[in-house]
Amino acid sequence: MKTTNVMIVGVGGQGSLLASKLLGTLLVENGYDVKVSEVHGMSQRGGSVVTYVRFGSRVYSPVIEDGEADFIVSFEKIEAARYLNKLSKNGTIIVNTQQIDPMPVIIGAASYPENVIEEMKSKGVNVDDIDAMTLAIEAGSAKACNIVLMGRLAKYFDISKELWLEAIEKCVKPQFVEMNKKAFELGYNFDK
Repeated sequence: MKTTNVMIVGVGGQGSLLASKLLGTLLVENGYDVKVSEVHGMSQRGGSVVTYVRFGSRVYSPVIEDGEADFIVSFEKIEAARYLNKLSKNGTIIVNTQQIDPMPVIIGAASYPENVIEEMKSKGVNVDDIDAMTLAIEAGSAKACNIVLMGRLAKYFDISKELWLEAIEKCVKPQFVEMNKKAFELGYNFDK
């Protein structure tokens, strides 16, 4: 079985670590060999946070090199652009359309790039853009963006939706399970 490479990228505080825990739990419980590597930026200050998840019949390293990511799940537009070099030529990047200004933009030293998603598409990148924030709020909390994005990623996997929902039950505090299941469903069923 071919090794599949997934990168989860975002800004500190967006829940990328829970997303990688959910994905890792799902894959291990379905018989895959899984390697997860968390590369933390300045997460407490809104810095870039990256997690590598690699799975297959036998995986020897958690690191994803340039051009090897089959999927990049980006919690923010500029983070998608930042890690585009990691995407394989046939890979897919799932992008939350939310904009979170990095510190240079906040202090006025730089401006946020315009048309980030459109530029990626114009380069022939397979971009699946989704307004995860609006869907998360519909599910009950803006903090559920991460699970909306996992629901979107699930569409690309040959693992049943029910198994994903079971993994949510194992990874999320009981009081937040139903909300997160709704967020997952909204991402999974999203139709442009």
